[in-house]
Amino acid sequence: MRIPLITLMLGSLLLPLAAQAAKPGAEAGVTAAVTQQLKRYETALNTSDLDQVMTLYAGDVVFMPQNSPPAVGRDAVRAAYRQVFDLIRLNVRFTVDEIQPLSRDWAFARTRSNGTVKLLKGDQPASAEGNQEVFLLHRESDGQWRFARYIFSTTQPRQ
Repeated sequence: MRIPLITLMLGSLLLPLAAQAAKPGAEAGVTAAVTQQLKRYETALNTSDLDQVMTLYAGDVVFMPQNSPPAVGRDAVRAAYRQVFDLIRLNVRFTVDEIQPLSRDWAFARTRSNGTVKLLKGDQPASAEGNQEVFLLHRESDGQWRFARYIFSTTQPRQ
């Protein structure tokens, strides 16, 4: 009698995990939604569209660019992107290496971006641009996945 009771208890504990793992459609939906947000981000960067960039960020965002202190909160992130768009013009393409749902409302994406960056002042030609990135996304109350944390580092050799 003891073995069936243990089996029943273990089964009841594992059933929610099995049910969650048996939802490939939900995971595919997360992957599609996150991929779409990354495509929107690519477009916004390439057009220097500050307002569009900000629609992609969560309310409690932390942006951690390389060689800079983190920008915490929407106002600080807006100021950081304004400074970037005042200095350079980007032409980049993202490659999505991994998207992993962490829970119903959290996921992360690991990406690489490659392209060119052009300084807006001066007459120097565009130079190679490449980074590796990690995005932590949160599904907000309106159902949209937004960047809650974003960090990147260059993949370009030092010059």
